Amino acid sequence: MSNQDFATHDAAAWRDGFRTGLPTLFGIAAWGVVVGVAMIKSGLTIPQSLGMTLLVFAGSAQLAALPLIAANAPVWVIFVTALVINLRFVIFSVLLAPHFASLPWHKRLGLGFVSGDISVALYLQRYPDPDPAPGKVSFLKGLLYPNCAAWQIGSIVGIFLGNAVPTEWGLGFAGTLAIVCILVPMVASKPALCGVLVAAAVSVLAAGLPYKLGLLAAVLVGMVTAMVVEETGDRRQAKRKQDNKAKHV
Repeated sequence: MSNQDFATHDAAAWRDGFRTGLPTLFGIAAWGVVVGVAMIKSGLTIPQSLGMTLLVFAGSAQLAALPLIAANAPVWVIFVTALVINLRFVIFSVLLAPHFASLPWHKRLGLGFVSGDISVALYLQRYPDPDPAPGKVSFLKGLLYPNCAAWQIGSIVGIFLGNAVPTEWGLGFAGTLAIVCILVPMVASKPALCGVLVAAAVSVLAAGLPYKLGLLAAVLVGMVTAMVVEETGDRRQAKRKQDNKAKHV
């Protein structure tokens, strides 16, 4: 297979990649919002925050760098910190290199810039073999480009949302926002919803306990509730299947 055939756009493979990564886009956008808010609350201006999110495109490194920037740490300390945190991308590059070694360097550079943890994992799960199979490049693009767009949109929303957040809320608001954004799509079943509701009620009722024991109690009671609801549902479903089978005998 020639390099041109290998890199030819495959619309079906691109859509397959998009569908594969679609469930992760909400969480990625949510973290982008968190980082956007954190940049503003750390004292960066809107232009500085926009520049950072568009050029750096690495949430964990951005969050690690923000306290150092706020503390006026030396530039080399900030760069070394970001470099160490992003060393995982070296591993990603080593894993992806055999798959795309035949592509021109500028195309590999472009794919590398928009690569993310989840997208790389999903790609390698689908294509563990480095052979230049048709559609691999398009599949990866279908993963990476929506991923990058979700992050940038979420981050930009967070940057402008940060000015609307009262200063006294501080970075604690960003953490709470992250938990809420990640929690919502996970509450997709009856057991999960019951567990969350019970945990929320217990956390409020037990808020006065010392050593934050109310939080621990809420987690434990919520988990038990979800497990009981799921087990009860499974038993009812098994009983219905058994009854239906008995009717047809």
